[in-house]
Amino acid sequence: MRLVVIGPTFPYRGGISHYTTLLVQHLRTSHEVQFYSFTRQYPDWLFPGRSDRDPSQQPLHVPCEYLLDPLNPATWIRTARRIAQDKPDALILQWWVPYWAPAFATIAFLVRKFLSIKVLFICHNVMPHETMGLSSLLARLTLRQGHSFIVHSEKDFVDLRRLLPDAQIRKTMHPTYEAFALGQSYPEDAKQALKLTGNVVLFFGFVREYKGLEYLLHAMPKVLEVVQAQLLVVGEFWENKVQYLSLIDEFQIADHVTIVDRYIPNEEIGGYFSAADVVVLPYVDATQSGVIQLAFGFTKPVITTNVGGLAEVVKDGETGFVVPPRDSDALADSIIRYFQESLTLPFQNNIEQSKARFDWEKLIELIEVLIQDRVQNLDPGPVTNS
Repeated sequence: MRLVVIGPTFPYRGGISHYTTLLVQHLRTSHEVQFYSFTRQYPDWLFPGRSDRDPSQQPLHVPCEYLLDPLNPATWIRTARRIAQDKPDALILQWWVPYWAPAFATIAFLVRKFLSIKVLFICHNVMPHETMGLSSLLARLTLRQGHSFIVHSEKDFVDLRRLLPDAQIRKTMHPTYEAFALGQSYPEDAKQALKLTGNVVLFFGFVREYKGLEYLLHAMPKVLEVVQAQLLVVGEFWENKVQYLSLIDEFQIADHVTIVDRYIPNEEIGGYFSAADVVVLPYVDATQSGVIQLAFGFTKPVITTNVGGLAEVVKDGETGFVVPPRDSDALADSIIRYFQESLTLPFQNNIEQSKARFDWEKLIELIEVLIQDRVQNLDPGPVTNS
């Protein structure tokens, strides 16, 4: 098939960029894919991070054409014209925040008006984590231009069904990020390089309110009463760091907490995950998480909360633990149990055995089915596919 994909890639950073790049890479093994990315993303006043550019010396990248400017409507029309010239069987768009609504809605509308092709949205977040007044309106305006949709969590499935009751929606697992496991090293070597000893608990990713880091900090004193552990917090703070430093001082755990406040380039990711004995996601809100797929790519067990689709990915008692959100005691108890019962090896074995659940080929096959159903005028109905 001939396909067009629109989404971020290097030099832009973050999970959606990695996902889109890997998606195109896997699609190109069996299809002809034209990949269009952005000449720029967010204006500075909208982006809370230090930069939206990936500092990696070993970037994850595939050939693409940088064509679309979300603030320049002329490029939206130009992109639609290029798609028409490509004559693809389908257009695949990534959806994650309403900021992209005007550009994506315009492109999808023009493509549908002038071409008889499938418009497929892959929805990473149907609604943003930090909602704003126009979120639902912008999401509906854009997504109603799609013929079919893929989501990676039940929460997104429900949110999208609420927005578009008659939509053709399929759910499948978020594929794993095994591409980064190439930087894996022996745990003790990684710990030594980071000047860490003993049990290491890793919190990885941008620090934002919905990630629940405060609850993990609240859990640490209880953990340290029973087991010796180091908490490694790795990721750029997108909000005031002072509140977290104050908690560390209040609980007198500074000797047991290491903070790396910056975006981690690709070549360094393996060092942090290799040093970790367990990865903890104390989220208070979520749809799905690329951090879990990073962890599983390194065969690292995960302790997370029962929010969004996280419990669909982590099998409680098999590949990690799932606890209630905002419950520091439950979080502490799970960390303590993990180390006291020496669950690293059995959980890692279970992760290895379950990796087929997160194979990229499952996503590629689902994309092919949805596009071919459109071509054959078949509609398999709005059922989920886990």
